[in-house]
Amino acid sequence: MSSKEKLKNFPRFETDREAEDFVDTADLSEYDFSGFTPLSRFEFQPKDTSINLRLPRSQLDAVKAEAAKQGLPYQRFIRELLQRGMETLRLSEIRALS
Repeated sequence: MSSKEKLKNFPRFETDREAEDFVDTADLSEYDFSGFTPLSRFEFQPKDTSINLRLPRSQLDAVKAEAAKQGLPYQRFIRELLQRGMETLRLSEIRALS
């Protein structure tokens, strides 16, 4: 692709499977990745510790339903929620110090 050709916008996907299929078949050099942010470092770290967490059934059902809507395994979805919560907490602490 020449530098004069405009890069395509990256499409949105409903599930991980759709994204995986796209990446397997598309020529990614045709797409604009400039607006992307890297995935969190936590997802790439080995998952070497497990926890036992007691939740109300209704809360776990709600988490599983939302994870399914987003096309994610529910345990990954829980990790992402924890990560977002920790990032929000850190940002709040930084703002409080400013």
